[in-house]
Amino acid sequence: MTTRTSSAEWKGTLKEGAGTMKLASGAYEGPFTFASRFESGKGTNPEELIGAAHAGCYSMFLSALLSNAGLTPTSISTTATVHLTEGPTISLIELNTEAVVPGIDDETFQKTALEAKQKCPVSKVLAGAEIKLNAKLVK
Repeated sequence: MTTRTSSAEWKGTLKEGAGTMKLASGAYEGPFTFASRFESGKGTNPEELIGAAHAGCYSMFLSALLSNAGLTPTSISTTATVHLTEGPTISLIELNTEAVVPGIDDETFQKTALEAKQKCPVSKVLAGAEIKLNAKLVK
């Protein structure tokens, strides 16, 4: 089993506060605020990081499926647009992918692309997964 860890710290109220999100690997650490999440402020937000994770996972999974079929993709480029609506709720994630795959017809590519959407680990977790919580109040 492989595990990955990320963390976030928030200080202050929802609108005036600020936070930092970081990856344990050290590959990313950055600020987030109410404005970066719900407006057009500087910094990142959880939805942007979810989108990056989804796009990366999907591209790798599509590559794996194609490779398992004996095909070698030249490139797979995916964007994930995460829609945050009232609630707030993530109501939609649009995956847009373009791939260069020598030796494949469009029908087979479409079937494989759909299979990747259904089976990539991030797609599956975003469809619903158990979330365990351990909460501790520090006084």
